[in-house]
Amino acid sequence: RDAQRLAESMTMKWATLEQPKGGGKAVLALPAPLDAEARNGLLRRYGAIVESLRGTFGTGEDLGTTPEDMALLASVTRYVHGVEGSRVTDPGPFTARGVLRGIEAAVRAVLDRDDLRGLAVLVQGVGDVGYPLAAELAELGARLLVSDVDAGRIARAVDTLGATVVPTDEAWDAECDVFAPCAIGGVLSAATIPRLKCRIVAGSANAQLETAEDERRLQERGIVYVPDYVVNSGGAYAFALHGRGEHDHETLLAQMDHVGDIVAAVLAEATAEGRSPLEAAARRAQRTLASGSGTAS
Repeated sequence: RDAQRLAESMTMKWATLEQPKGGGKAVLALPAPLDAEARNGLLRRYGAIVESLRGTFGTGEDLGTTPEDMALLASVTRYVHGVEGSRVTDPGPFTARGVLRGIEAAVRAVLDRDDLRGLAVLVQGVGDVGYPLAAELAELGARLLVSDVDAGRIARAVDTLGATVVPTDEAWDAECDVFAPCAIGGVLSAATIPRLKCRIVAGSANAQLETAEDERRLQERGIVYVPDYVVNSGGAYAFALHGRGEHDHETLLAQMDHVGDIVAAVLAEATAEGRSPLEAAARRAQRTLASGSGTAS
């Protein structure tokens, strides 16, 4: 179920970016934790499957994997995003910058604010994407709240960013302006939405809504949901640019402004047409898919 949801989300992500690519996702379902040798063996077998598809599917770093894993996969298959020789590009910082730009666009549209200074942002999950996002939020003067099941990650956010810790089981109840889910998916549900105390949801986690009805639940509470496949598209966009020969880190980061522009356009279309942001984003994606080109307006 997770793989199917993520594959659909990836299709919509590429289409929202107006890129001429299809979408797919791989999930390796483990019955139990693996030791290093077994884990590497599993990745090699997965790499062989990717190679057998001869370029119709490319894989990349995501939840549960690392740049080192991508280097290992690249020793088995040619079709790994972000690997150039011995150099492995981590998509995390680019996804984080795109989420930041998306949050800024949502704050302008919903709160009529041109900056984040003093606004409370709760980052749920301060890992490969959540931590660089939190760092940029803190630098821009946001009041930073963090929640994570990993004590080491929490300690890093507190020590280096001065973040305020919210226990994981209380994240839904924390008063904030923006809730940014940056860990697992399915966190917005009939059980959690009534507890939220925010105006905006915008984060990097994939498939954040547990069911299709959950966006309606958010709307009924006056909470604006920025569709995950829109706001978290920075890593994918960076890899698209990477594939066209752009490897400079700062140049790629600057290109993530495009994600903010898309979020702004989706929210504006939703307001103008009386639709939800998810409906507006889906219409944008469907225009691209219908064109078959990636050049839809």
